[in-house]
Amino acid sequence: MPTFAEALKDLLFPPHCLGCGLRLTISRAPLLCPQCITGLRFLQSPLCSCCGLPFATGADHLCGDCLAGRHAFDLARSLLQYRSPASDLILALKFTGTLNGLATLRALFAHKGFLASFSQPDLLLPVPLHNGRLRTRGFNQALAIAKECLPQWRDRLAPDLLRRHRLATPQALLSGKKRRANLHNAFSLAHPDRVAGAKILLVDDVYTTGTTVDECSRVLRKAGAERIEVVTVARSLAPGVFP
Repeated sequence: MPTFAEALKDLLFPPHCLGCGLRLTISRAPLLCPQCITGLRFLQSPLCSCCGLPFATGADHLCGDCLAGRHAFDLARSLLQYRSPASDLILALKFTGTLNGLATLRALFAHKGFLASFSQPDLLLPVPLHNGRLRTRGFNQALAIAKECLPQWRDRLAPDLLRRHRLATPQALLSGKKRRANLHNAFSLAHPDRVAGAKILLVDDVYTTGTTVDECSRVLRKAGAERIEVVTVARSLAPGVFP
């Protein structure tokens, strides 16, 4: 039951669904109406045991890409399928700076033990933005997600360790080999010695092909990281992969 102060705040500043804009009766996360909550697609087993690609049926197993060793990380998991309303929350955060959606994302991260999939990290690393893009946007959405959605590991956060030193074309505009070429040698480490023997948890907003986190993982692996895991809010899937 809301406190008097919370009820007064809701009366003066009525909360609205971050997905569709419908007025809500109470401003407690997640700020989503019942219909938008129903529209969320949580990614759960059966999954690829490495990259987290969902399967229609069966048990967890390696997908074709992971059997071929195409990823440099040990484990990747995404909370949600990248579709509305999850995509609305991410786009609002990324391009309009709507930070009030972070509390909703944090509440969703608690869904059915999602974070239990990950090892205890030694270092929590947000995927970095190039300084030019950081100045334009004003903040790094991956860092904001790491701080808000993974508070239990905030003391392991090292936001300046992994650096992006080349401004590349936005990955959303590219596909396949062009994505890989676009990010080749785009990342480096400020202090490689800190990574040697460490368990790393990389944080980003959306997993599409895995190219960005793969490039980060290759840099970390070269520096001697013991284990590299990846957590993203959402994963973009080809039509028909997930209902």
